[in-house]
Amino acid sequence: MRYRHVIWDWNGTLLDDAWLCVEILNGLMREANLRPLTVDEYRADFAFPVVKFYERRGFDFKTHSFDKVSEQYISAYNRRRFECKLQPGTVAMLAQLREAGLEQSVLSAYHEDTLREAVEHYGLTKFFTRLSGLDNIRADGKVDRGKAHLRALKLHEAPHTVVLIGDTAHDHEVAAAIGADCLLLHHGHMHPTRLSGRGVSVVANLAEAVEWVLAERD
Repeated sequence: MRYRHVIWDWNGTLLDDAWLCVEILNGLMREANLRPLTVDEYRADFAFPVVKFYERRGFDFKTHSFDKVSEQYISAYNRRRFECKLQPGTVAMLAQLREAGLEQSVLSAYHEDTLREAVEHYGLTKFFTRLSGLDNIRADGKVDRGKAHLRALKLHEAPHTVVLIGDTAHDHEVAAAIGADCLLLHHGHMHPTRLSGRGVSVVANLAEAVEWVLAERD
């Protein structure tokens, strides 16, 4: 098999939370007298770094603190995070890859402590050899964390044996930065039209993702 290891993104990829992110963001936008977004509008514009996305939606961080908005967002998200469900088939798909002999891990822009709590809550810890998140709540991006993640896995000298599976263009950027292959899913935080044309495979759901990974053989 071509791949030895699968790195999963968390939010949007394994956890179905885009709807909750939109609800919380819209609460902040109403407080700032900004027009709320539909889920489709959110998926058509969301990107990393999150601060730039917020600015495009009208937040003025010359007069308001981005750190304060981030704290409000994360506080509201964490109060409701377990309202979210895993994406359909998550447990079965992770089990299928494990049975096929692939190691798996998670690389997320979520704060690492809360990432660990969430993975444990959903009963998925047993599937992963490593969980890596950020040490802050700014969601600036995860390129540097991705490089450290690969080194910790001792795969930095064999990145061609790794595939990163995510749901945003930033996941593709991270994969390119660490030398791994990439597969994108269009059931998460970005609309499919924004993922196509990047020279990377895009599939609809986790079942198709696992089928793609297992079919990639030398």
